[in-house]
Amino acid sequence: MATAKLWGGRFTAKAAEWVDEFGASIHFDQKMASEDLEGSIAHAKMLGKQAIISEKESAEIVAGLQALQKELENGQLVFDVKNEDIHMNMEALLTEKIGAVAGKLHTARSRNDQVATDFHLWVKHRLPDVLTVLTELQEELLILASKHSGTIMSGYTHLQHAQPITYGHYLLAYFEMFQRDYERFEFNQKHTDILPLGAAALSGTTFPIDREFVAEQLDFGSIYHNSLDAVSDRDFALEFLSNASILMMHLSRMAEELILWSTYEFNYVELSDDFSTGSSIMPQKKNADFAELVRGKTGRTYGSLMALLTTMKSLPLAYNKDMQEDKEQVFDVTDTVIASVKIFTGILNGLKVHEKRMLASTQDDFSNATELADYLATKGVPFRQAHAIVGQLVLAGITTHTPLQEMALADLKSAAPQIEDDIYNVLKSETAVNRRTSIGGTAVENVKKEIVRNQAILEARA
Repeated sequence: MATAKLWGGRFTAKAAEWVDEFGASIHFDQKMASEDLEGSIAHAKMLGKQAIISEKESAEIVAGLQALQKELENGQLVFDVKNEDIHMNMEALLTEKIGAVAGKLHTARSRNDQVATDFHLWVKHRLPDVLTVLTELQEELLILASKHSGTIMSGYTHLQHAQPITYGHYLLAYFEMFQRDYERFEFNQKHTDILPLGAAALSGTTFPIDREFVAEQLDFGSIYHNSLDAVSDRDFALEFLSNASILMMHLSRMAEELILWSTYEFNYVELSDDFSTGSSIMPQKKNADFAELVRGKTGRTYGSLMALLTTMKSLPLAYNKDMQEDKEQVFDVTDTVIASVKIFTGILNGLKVHEKRMLASTQDDFSNATELADYLATKGVPFRQAHAIVGQLVLAGITTHTPLQEMALADLKSAAPQIEDDIYNVLKSETAVNRRTSIGGTAVENVKKEIVRNQAILEARA
């Protein structure tokens, strides 16, 4: 029984329709339609240049592919699941347009190196979009940090009040996380910017192809040196998913804090109405739904990474049909990451910071205890002894509901005679923050230094 499959010459039986649908990928790999046409145009030009096909045939094929590009841009192309994937659909459409000469386009290539090329191109085209939205998020962080370089808040460890910090200092910690994310995606470009085309099915081709010409046409920085690796490598996709997972983890951490801090109990910040939702039953509610969604989509991103890692973990060289499962995760995660970063940029842009509430949270929480211990250490008291003395004072303060800065000087001196009346200035949250340093200078000065440094980083990208 004859088959209409482009690869069906040696087959005598036709699969059931539902089997064809199971094996088809056109419902998702049509996202690479533009990249498939782009790669085919470069390949067709190379075939003509190398006299593998005639220049006339090459020009005819290129013109047909360019016509399909215009139809794709206008939403006029219709794909058929019977043609399995985007590559065979495009070849079928090209054949309808220019006739049998379209069959010469597949000379010196395989769907194996074709799909790898399409996938490389797709990721290569979208990595700049990820880098752009990350830059916009970092810019928003710097704007907010500049406004709050001196806004006092509680710093946390174990989600317990630890020491007073500034909100600007806190925000710049996320700038650093997103900077590392940016650098990871930036490096991801290196492993994406490699041309697989020319590897054919797995071992190259007998035709005198010019891979450097194709790489130049498609703006690839280099070509694969090993043909087996070229068709079976998906490290660039795994890197992308890994980078995306780390980025989403960072967003999720900040989301958790925004959700907590916008509660009645904390009331440190208020999200704008644009990035909040209400309740269908409780009229007073203002929910941080968009931050929660980003937190939830983080698990979805992790799942995509684990799915592809699991798919690739035991595949023998070279290409295997399992690798058809590589794209949906990347397509979905790309959309998820770009949207999530944009959401956070919007959230930060409209965020209302309750500065007085942040400061108040540092007044009766004993988070200045370390300052008192450090003070005693400067007076010659061994730090471990100072730690124990202050611990006893904190216990007394908790019992009597008296913060350290409100204790009588006589009570403080009875615990440690080295304490003098200058201690009250030391114990103020504002003073405590600005007495500490990690890079030289007061806390506020350090925040401002970081902002200048980080602004220079962003300006260098322009």
